[in-house]
Amino acid sequence: MTTTWEGDQPPESHNISAMGWVRVAVRGSIILLTVLTGLLVLLPLRVIERPFCGAKRPLSPWVTQAVCRVSLFWMGLRFGRSGQPMQGEGAIVANHTSWLDIFVLNASDRVYFVSKSEVARWPGIGFLARITGTVFIARDRRQAKEQTALFEARIRAGHRLLFFPEGTSTDGQQVLPFKTTLFAAFFAPELANRMSVQAVSVNYHPPEGADPRLYGWWGDMDFASHLLTTLAQGRQGRVEVVYHPAIKVSDVADRKMLAARTEEKVRAGHAVTQRTR
Repeated sequence: MTTTWEGDQPPESHNISAMGWVRVAVRGSIILLTVLTGLLVLLPLRVIERPFCGAKRPLSPWVTQAVCRVSLFWMGLRFGRSGQPMQGEGAIVANHTSWLDIFVLNASDRVYFVSKSEVARWPGIGFLARITGTVFIARDRRQAKEQTALFEARIRAGHRLLFFPEGTSTDGQQVLPFKTTLFAAFFAPELANRMSVQAVSVNYHPPEGADPRLYGWWGDMDFASHLLTTLAQGRQGRVEVVYHPAIKVSDVADRKMLAARTEEKVRAGHAVTQRTR
């Protein structure tokens, strides 16, 4: 993920109150314990899965999903889902608001994120991304064939890949135009006739009276500060994940059309929830 979107400047951060720091300590400790407990279950499970199942992961994604659901509970962010995650081989695309999307979308379905290769080297986050099966890709067109082969292998293994076509996170109040680059891989002959792409709208609803951009993480926002501010909130809001009907790749002419159709669906689901706040 990245946070280089050029929008209005983020609202000024307020000092965290004494009670806020208590919430940070309590919520942060419990969530950290939840993640560590999940790792203690996940790591041995991967040792068992790898020799018997190869690339397939029949059990470990359930651990990731459970950890993320429990973490959202302790964070106080209410979670809701409408529509159904697709069955069968394919990929998922969603709008990108925050680092919270990782928890929210993992809690909603058993997916594997597609991320830039640099994330693999990030302290802590890189390790968690690798152990949960994130697909790392380099932003180099010369590696297009290798990326297509990687996508095919993962999709054949039953993995639902998820990426953010906006290419950056926003303040959560709009959906940016989708970049078409990654969609091209799905039109390879090995994939086009067998897979679908599902659009997902992720919508954050801050508590009444709060800045509507509360959960957005964009511009030059610092991750640590945003994390602390989120955990310090007295009243949390809610997040809704809307799954739209999947689109068969074989029914679409090219990557640009597929990007446009999925963007249209994401925008529609985002606009509806914005109006009903």
